[in-house]
Amino acid sequence: MKKIIITLCAVLACNLAQAAELNWQTDLPKAQAQAKTEKKLVMLDFTGSDWCGWCIKLNKEVFSQPEFTEYAKKNLVAVEVDFPNKKKLSAAQKQANDALAKKYDIKGYPTIIVLDSEGKKIGELGYKPNPVAFIAELEKLKK
Repeated sequence: MKKIIITLCAVLACNLAQAAELNWQTDLPKAQAQAKTEKKLVMLDFTGSDWCGWCIKLNKEVFSQPEFTEYAKKNLVAVEVDFPNKKKLSAAQKQANDALAKKYDIKGYPTIIVLDSEGKKIGELGYKPNPVAFIAELEKLKK
């Protein structure tokens, strides 16, 4: 009986963790269409997800935290623009990411570009140490 309860608790915890995760998109045109419909900002995360220390730190300390995911679900359409070393991207995704990096003149990672619902760039952010600080910066851009 004890094993069954432990198993059920583990399954429930996994389901809750997945429900709390932010749905990251990789297709900017689709993200912009969603943002326009839902009247949200688009947040582009230019990242080296499997090699960039600051990117990994930002994901762990900010993007994966409940405070941020709750805020993002209400206010943002999140787009990951990844430049991994080990993880393989399709040729089309790599080409799209390269084009976005060129368009926004990305010089380093992580770089966060924020667009309004019409697709106009309204700000640029980098690493912030916690969800509260990151959300505060996003809120400044909304005004």
